Amino acid sequence: MGGTEHLTVQREGATLVLTLNRPEARNALSLPMLVGLYDGWLEADADDSVRSIVFTGAGGTFCSGMDLKALAGDGMAGEEYRDRLKADPDLHWKAMLRHHRPRKPVIAAVEGYCVAGGTEMLQGTDIRVAAESATFGLFEVRRGLFPIGGSTVRLPRQIPRTHALEMLLTGRPYSAREAAAIGLVGHVVPDGTALAKALEIAERINSCGPLAVEAVKASVYETAEMTESDGLAAELTRGWPVFDTADAKEGARAFAEKRPPVYKRA
Repeated sequence: MGGTEHLTVQREGATLVLTLNRPEARNALSLPMLVGLYDGWLEADADDSVRSIVFTGAGGTFCSGMDLKALAGDGMAGEEYRDRLKADPDLHWKAMLRHHRPRKPVIAAVEGYCVAGGTEMLQGTDIRVAAESATFGLFEVRRGLFPIGGSTVRLPRQIPRTHALEMLLTGRPYSAREAAAIGLVGHVVPDGTALAKALEIAERINSCGPLAVEAVKASVYETAEMTESDGLAAELTRGWPVFDTADAKEGARAFAEKRPPVYKRA
């Protein structure tokens, strides 16, 4: 498994856990973190034994946004990764899930601050768990900046436009309960338990047919902006081949035999 000094990679069964690991800076994004994060997304997709991804932060914080000094180098940690950014100038956007979508489900486990770039990355995840005292928000306009990580496009598609515009235009913080009320996160749990809840959800996903899971995720995203008729046609194109897989037959046999299925991605 990969990882860097600011991004740890661990396996929990069939789940790959990617942890932002720079707690002394509230997990502000650095070049080592972005390189490790992008490599983690690629590792998860390349390894068929990985069926889900949990994305979290160390030290009671998810992510407080971009560390511009670290990204620019400026004598800080990460200089040895500069060649990666030069070779792929889009790497940071891929790492932040702006220009890359993993084919495996991504579950966010949020404790503490998830603001600015943290909230932007959150919008690239599929399922979201927040601790009770977590804080969300897009603070860019308060600093005269633009939330260029995708929020002006994605946020109004994920939550009601009135709430999206209020979050974008006021730059105010949102509590976990507020985030859940507007649909930005799906679960609010006691502090310190977000990772456990995310792993619980991941395990439920892992017990399902992996080919079916990946096809369902792909269908949801690729049909999101289609008309209903076009979306239904695309769904058939994506969905019918799943019924011809060995996994589908195994699922039916396991149901008939009242036993857990053993899927082999075939």
